[in-house]
Amino acid sequence: MKAPTLMGESREQELQSFYEGIAPEHLKALWTLPNLLTAEPHTPVRPHVWRWPAVRSQLMRAGELVDTQEAERRVLLLCNPGLDGRPATTQTLVSAFQLVLPGEIARSHRHTPAALRFIVEGEGGYTVVDGEKTFMRPGDFVTTPNWTFHDHGNPTDHPMSWLDGLDVPLVMSLQTMFYEEHQQETQPVFKPVDDSLYRYGMGVKPTYQQFNGNYSPILNYTYERTREVLARLAQDGQGSPYDDVIVEYTNPYTGGHALATISAYAQLLRPGCHTRDHRHTSSAVYFVAEGHGYSVVNGERIDWNEHDVFALPMWTWHEHVNASDREPAVLLSFSDLPALNALGLYRAQEPDTEAAR
Repeated sequence: MKAPTLMGESREQELQSFYEGIAPEHLKALWTLPNLLTAEPHTPVRPHVWRWPAVRSQLMRAGELVDTQEAERRVLLLCNPGLDGRPATTQTLVSAFQLVLPGEIARSHRHTPAALRFIVEGEGGYTVVDGEKTFMRPGDFVTTPNWTFHDHGNPTDHPMSWLDGLDVPLVMSLQTMFYEEHQQETQPVFKPVDDSLYRYGMGVKPTYQQFNGNYSPILNYTYERTREVLARLAQDGQGSPYDDVIVEYTNPYTGGHALATISAYAQLLRPGCHTRDHRHTSSAVYFVAEGHGYSVVNGERIDWNEHDVFALPMWTWHEHVNASDREPAVLLSFSDLPALNALGLYRAQEPDTEAAR
């Protein structure tokens, strides 16, 4: 093939004419898009913390102004300041605080985004997922796999609030959003309370039944049991250099992630712990279940206290610090790691090393 012979202004005019000529054919020249392929990822998502006292005040105000008949879900979305007001906390995940007041019901529906809950405040409210009911307490991790009917209720005399986590931005980017309301406000409960925990979460399983979902069959991973595991593991002196004592909520059938697109974790930072920094292509949202401390994200210090939430953008250096030299700190988190793994896009890096492939 002959090299271009036009030079200078004539060549620029011909190129401009060429670009204008291909536009009506819905074509674009790759060489005019220098930022399409970059040496490493760049994200507009910012590290950010949502302070629980401020959020709770606004959540309670919403409870005075809007009921569940009007809003169906009384939810305040945590919108990342780097995403121009989009309903997203990271590029693939959205988190939100939800409030259900005494006597209220959040009606039954289902959708293609997967969801999870970390219970923040109150005890005795319930969630029903595909016919199974569980009563919730602070720190519990409740799963809602995609396309499962779910509703919430609060028969107590005090408010119930929790942190929602969903893969809505991921589903929207793939344009695969489906939503359907149940024919009834509350779905029929046809299983015993916490049936999945006793059927699948006790280290045994029925030999005469087979679970075929691509998610964990367990509805509620109670904080009481998880906290005991963390405390016992903390006693042996071992742990991750990046997260200290950390466990993943897993599918007991496969040992894999709790949800097909979202993984969830509980980690305990021992008193005075300061983890090493690293980065990875997965993004995450953290909920402070206990204690106080700070995280350093790309050199920016983010202080956090009990019940605060903070966003960790993908491919950002980060480390965690428990500011107390007496009491542990406990962080609950969820991540888009399963989706990245499925697509072969997960990488992690330590300082002064090449990115893992």
